[in-house]
Amino acid sequence: MSKSVQPARETVEVLVAEDSPTQAQRLQHILEQQGYRVTVTANGRQALEVARRRKPTIIISDVVMPEMDGYELSRTIKADPGLGDVPVILVTTLSDPQDVIRGLECCADNFILKPYDEHYLLSRVQFVLVNREVRQSERVGMGVEIVFNGQKHFITADRLQILNLLLSTYDAAIQRNKELKHSQEELRSLNAQLEGANKELESFSYSVSHDLRAPLRAIDGFSRILEGDFSERLDDEGRRLLKVIRDSSRSMGQLIDDLLAFSRLGRKAVASAEIDMRRVFEEAFKEVRMDRDRPARLVAGALPPAFGDAALVRQVWHNLLSNAVKFSSRREQPVVEVSGYEDERYNVYCVKDNGAGFDMQYYDKLFGVFQRLHDASEFPGTGVGLATVQRVIAKHGGRVWAEGKVGEGAAFYFTLPKRGAA
Repeated sequence: MSKSVQPARETVEVLVAEDSPTQAQRLQHILEQQGYRVTVTANGRQALEVARRRKPTIIISDVVMPEMDGYELSRTIKADPGLGDVPVILVTTLSDPQDVIRGLECCADNFILKPYDEHYLLSRVQFVLVNREVRQSERVGMGVEIVFNGQKHFITADRLQILNLLLSTYDAAIQRNKELKHSQEELRSLNAQLEGANKELESFSYSVSHDLRAPLRAIDGFSRILEGDFSERLDDEGRRLLKVIRDSSRSMGQLIDDLLAFSRLGRKAVASAEIDMRRVFEEAFKEVRMDRDRPARLVAGALPPAFGDAALVRQVWHNLLSNAVKFSSRREQPVVEVSGYEDERYNVYCVKDNGAGFDMQYYDKLFGVFQRLHDASEFPGTGVGLATVQRVIAKHGGRVWAEGKVGEGAAFYFTLPKRGAA
C-alpha cells in the first residue's frame, strides 16, 4: 500500500456512499490503512441518514446510485444547516462534460476519477481536508448564471469551492491523459509484438506447408503407381484401401491449401473498387457447377453492385455457393436461391438452399475453423470455408450471419458497405 500520504492527527470520519460492494470494500481498505475511520453506505439516502445522526469529517460518494444519486446527496448535504460545511467528493468517470456542471450545481467540493489510483485518491482526500479550514473562513456565496450546451445553469457555490472543483476537474483530465498515453504506449508495444508474431506465423505456415506437401506427394504418387500398375494383383478390399489412401492424401492437400489461404487473408490488403456483383457471382457459380455432377437449380434475383475487393468477394460467393450446392445435393430437386437488396449504408446478399440445414443451437460453432455440423463422411469438406467467408467480410467492414433448420435448408447472409458508407 502507498505510504506517501500520512494519517491525519485528528480522527477523520469518512462517510462513503457506494452501491458496489467490491468498490466500497476497496475504498474502505485504502482509507483505513491511512488511519481514517470509515463508515460505508449503499446509496445516497442511507448516507444522508448516517450523516444526520453523526456528522462526518468528509463524504465520498459515487455519482450513479439507486434511490439517491451522488449529485442529489451533495445538494441535500450543502442545503442542511448542520452539514453544509462537510466537504463532498464525487467519484465519477467524468465521461460527460455535463458532469462538471452538475458538480458545480450541487456544490460538490472535488472529483475523484473512477476507477481510481490509490495515490491519486488519497491526495484528493488530503487536499480537501487541508482546504476545509480555509473554506470555513471564506464563506462568501456567489450566484452565477452560465450557459452550457444551450442550457442555462445557476451556480450558488462559494468562490473557493468553485475553484477547487474546477482544479480537480483539470487535475482529473491530466490524470486521464497520462493513462491514455500509457495505454497508447502499451498498444504500440502490443502492435510490434503482433507484427513479430505474424511474421513468425507466416514463416511457420510456409514451413509446415512445405514439410507436409513432400510426404503427401510421395503418398499420392506411389498410390497412383499402385493403382495403375498393380491393381489387378489386388483384391477388392485392397483396391478399396488404396482408394482410401488416395482420397485421404487429396483431402489433406486441400486442407493445407485452405489453411494457408485462410492465414494469408489476415495480411492481405483490401483493394477496394466498384464490383459488378452479378458478374462476380456468375463466375463463382460456374466454378462450383463444374465441380458437381448434378448441380442445383439456380434461382437468381437482383444483386446490387458493391464496393470492395472483387477477388476476395468472389471467394465468398464461391464458398457459400459450394456449401449450398453440397448440402442440397441429396435432395431430388436441389435449389439454390441468390438475392440482394440495399439499405441506407449496406448492400445485403443472401444464398439460400433447400438442403440439410443445421440446428440453430450450434450456431456459435458455424463460423469457426474446423467446426463442422455434419459428419465428413456425409458431406466432405475441410471446415475452413465459412471461417474464410467471415474473415473476408469482416475485412470489408461488413458482417455475416445465417439461419437454418434441420432438414429444411439454410440461408447465409452477408453485407458489404456502399461506396459512400465505406
